[in-house]
Amino acid sequence: MPRLSEATRAKRRQHVLTSAWSCFSRNGFHATSMDDVISATGMSAAAVYRYFRSKDDLIDATAEVGIGLVRDIFDYILTIEPSPGPAQTLTLIVEELGKRTQHPDYDLSKLALQTWAESLRRPALSERTRALYNESGGRLTELATRWQAEGQLAPDADPRSVAPVVAALMHGLIICHHVAVGVQAEELLRGLKALGTALEN
Repeated sequence: MPRLSEATRAKRRQHVLTSAWSCFSRNGFHATSMDDVISATGMSAAAVYRYFRSKDDLIDATAEVGIGLVRDIFDYILTIEPSPGPAQTLTLIVEELGKRTQHPDYDLSKLALQTWAESLRRPALSERTRALYNESGGRLTELATRWQAEGQLAPDADPRSVAPVVAALMHGLIICHHVAVGVQAEELLRGLKALGTALEN
């Protein structure tokens, strides 16, 4: 039997992973079994286990991809010239998060919620998740530093303090989408302006 090319192996691995995402989106991490995933792939059990040895491996890979996509949002924003201001950045984040929910077979934002819960149970996943989010925080700090240089952030502001606020807003948007009411960018900006005024008093 001929050896599979690297491209074919990567494609099959991704197929197994996205099949797991479909199962996880429907039933959650813990109600999904490896047999469910194997059935969804249409592959043999031996073929699936060649790429992922366990459900925990699938969950870890899901976390890696999901948080990587968050990081990609800020990588993309940092490529825009001139840099988008705070209001435009929040609008872009809302739009990008919306795209994560539009795949017909799975919802990556729903998987993000499950990953956060899973990281509370598994210390190794918690450490990896924290490290990946810290990378995103670095990108947010870089963006805030640009805002300051361009006069869009007060000269005496600490760009590092902006990063956790934007991150908290982004995570809150995901929660609102699934367990409360979806928030529109315009509504979010109005609320932030109102809070900003209140905090100055």
